[in-house]
Amino acid sequence: MENFIIKDENALYFEVGYSCDNALFIAYDKQGYFITDGRYQTEAQESIKQDKYAVEILISRNLIRTARAIFKKYEKSTFYFNPQEFSVFAFEKLKNNLKINFIPKLNFHQEKRILKTAQEIELLHHSQKLNFKAFAKFAQFLSEKGVDCEESYLHFKTQEFLSKQGKFDLSFNPIVGINKNAAKPHALPSNDKLQKGDLLLFDAGLKYKRYCSDMTRTGYFGKNGICFSKEQKFKNKELQKIYDIVLKAQECAIKGAKVGMLACEVDALARNVIEKAGYGKYFVHSTGHGIGLDIHELPVISARSQTILQESMVFSIEPGIYIPHHYGVRIEDLVVLQRDGARVLGI
Repeated sequence: MENFIIKDENALYFEVGYSCDNALFIAYDKQGYFITDGRYQTEAQESIKQDKYAVEILISRNLIRTARAIFKKYEKSTFYFNPQEFSVFAFEKLKNNLKINFIPKLNFHQEKRILKTAQEIELLHHSQKLNFKAFAKFAQFLSEKGVDCEESYLHFKTQEFLSKQGKFDLSFNPIVGINKNAAKPHALPSNDKLQKGDLLLFDAGLKYKRYCSDMTRTGYFGKNGICFSKEQKFKNKELQKIYDIVLKAQECAIKGAKVGMLACEVDALARNVIEKAGYGKYFVHSTGHGIGLDIHELPVISARSQTILQESMVFSIEPGIYIPHHYGVRIEDLVVLQRDGARVLGI
């Protein structure tokens, strides 16, 4: 991407190492303009990196007006923008009577970030390692004090373990689902209470130096408590069958993912296992998504995605089966694609 304007915080951080909730960044060749207001002046001056661009920091009470003044210097030039970042009102004010060729391109900045550097992969790996530890701490809490706790309270407690009492931000709002609530892929916490013999689905992640982690485990809460390993034994034979199918689907996709494949082919590896077992209609979402500074990035691992997978892409593999009003099973890990296949992060 040559010249562009962005306002998304993670895109800002990627370009200059700093972001805030009221800023624009304009890039023209190697020249950059970071426009914000006086509240962020000191932090911007202290934090913005100059390694990609010669960045001029502009303090303004009207970001659009200042951006327009910059664009007037580059009239008859082409600039890309993501239309999802700008309201119609703001964009109309920005472009009015400017002789600039603005080209809308969805997710263009995520396309810039689709291949992760070695440093980014290490940050994602470390973030997921911390996530594994948080899952283990939560499992210990459940085993000792989880009986009769409401889902809403468990949801609250997860944030304590994930954030390590405020040290880390969360990648997203955690999902904690008991039995039938686990059948909702993005379940909101209810007042159901955890009891011995219950299924518990836990989907969560944290951020390390702004890079996201993400993992899902489905566990059995037995007489000895719960663990979030992939080896689970349920008393319900049908549930055990479903769990084993989901695990097989995930393992098949992880083992089969290779450089040069289409993303839809990886989705098919997982989906075919579930469909052949007769549960295809209960797998209601895509197999995975890219991850980085955003919790959902490119590539999308779905049945329709024609993205050619390349070395250094990082994405989730998370098949699931959801039986409404009964239970749901999902198992998720993050992988980085290497020359010899997919490597699971965090372990």
